[in-house]
This record gives sequence, structure tokens and C-alpha cells, in this order.
Amino acid sequence: MHIEPGIVDSAKIGLSYVTAAVVIMGVAKSSFSNIKKTNPLSFLVKSVATTALVFTFFQVLPHYSVGVSEVHFILGSTLFLLFGLAPASIGLALGLLIQGVFFAQIDLPQYGMNITTLLVPLMALSYVADKAITKDTPYIKLKYAQVLKLSLVYQAGIVGWVTFWAIYGQGVGVENLLNILSFGGAYMLVVLIEPLVDLGVLAAAKYLTGKLKESSFLEKRLYNAIQA
Repeated sequence: MHIEPGIVDSAKIGLSYVTAAVVIMGVAKSSFSNIKKTNPLSFLVKSVATTALVFTFFQVLPHYSVGVSEVHFILGSTLFLLFGLAPASIGLALGLLIQGVFFAQIDLPQYGMNITTLLVPLMALSYVADKAITKDTPYIKLKYAQVLKLSLVYQAGIVGWVTFWAIYGQGVGVENLLNILSFGGAYMLVVLIEPLVDLGVLAAAKYLTGKLKESSFLEKRLYNAIQA
């Protein structure tokens, strides 16, 4: 989901600053809400953990340039299930920024586009999770179909935003559309793998219930139903 340099030129890139600003305001609101429900230390630890994980995902895990962007194993739904919306959002934003500053400066002009592409789908995932998962179901009890739905929402959102930026920047020419299709097709690999990773992580969390259930450094919903 790293938009390739030059896809959106400097004359048009201002829109990405607007979308990024809106997203950051949403993250700030979610973060304040999270801190009120837990505590500042818990939020800080979760945010540091997600930032370190995201940096590792981007820098260490395999990633390939395909068409208009890069295909990464972002594991956004995994971060959401383990740490919650706000810490996962912070981790995605900071992890991407750290990678750009120290290892991929060429991606920094696209930072606004990239965090929009990452975080808006994560917010959509959170909304779908609230609606599709019954309040009496902790995340460790999710089934494959439920985890797949969350992953599909997130990955479809990423592909949708990449498509938007590519068409916004380069129009609807045949070559551009073919590049978008090649990227979307390659992303199916992520859609197939991520739900399996989620289930594996949730199974591990379930196995470790006795040790982790009372931890304030994990998403409360991971082990607990929502109180009516």
C-alpha cells in the first residue's frame, strides 16, 4: 500500500494532506476515548508495541512492488484484535513514519496518502466489528468467517483507496487501469493469509488466557464480552 512515487504529482498531492488531517483528528478522538477507558500508561505501552510491530511488518516481512503500489503483509486486523482501534492506528501511523524517515525517504511525500489508505479502512473495520460481532462474544471466540469478514473489509478498503489515488493522479488510461488491476490481484494473497494469521494469534491468546486475561496492555474485548 505504499503508493509509488509520481503516481500523484505535487500539483495534486495537497488533497492527501486534507484527508490525512481528517484521519488524524479521528485517531486523536479515538485515542482520548481509549485513555479514558483504560489509563495513559496502558495506551502508551500498546501504542509502542503496535509501532514496533508495524515497523517490523513493513521493513522485515516480504513486500513487493506491483503496479501502482507495494503489497505488504500489514496485519491491520491482527493489531486491531490484540490492541484495539486507537493503538493500532497510532502504530500504523508511527511505524510507517519511522520507516520513511530512516529507510525510505522517497516515500515521505506520499505519507498523507499512505496513512489515509491504512487508517480509514481500519476505522471501517472497527465499525463492522461493532456491528457484526455480538456483544457477548470476546475476540478469542471468533470463527473463521468472522475473522475473514474483518480482513476483507480492511483489505478491500486499502485496495479501494489505492485505486482512488491512482485514478486521481493518473486518470483512467488503459495502462493505469491495468496497473491497478495487477495490484488488486496481487493483494488477494494478503486476503488469503491474514485471516489465518488472525486465527493463529487468537488461538495463542486463548491458550494464554490465564496469564493474559487481566492484562491492561491488550484490548479488553480480546477476552471480555461487552457489558450491557
